[in-house]
Amino acid sequence: MDSDLFWGALALMLVLEGLYPFISPAGWRKLFAQILQLGDGQIRFFGLCSIGLGLLLMWLI
Repeated sequence: MDSDLFWGALALMLVLEGLYPFISPAGWRKLFAQILQLGDGQIRFFGLCSIGLGLLLMWLI
């Protein structure tokens, strides 16, 4: 993998991750509080889904 592509993808991820707390800090805080109330199994499931979706997208590209 080209290192420029990796760093570009990482930079884009950081931009996208930062949009919601920048646009709506109160909404982000509320969402984060709700996430903290989830059990470990639920958080792992969402993490697994995220990994699976990411791998699928990488495979399609």
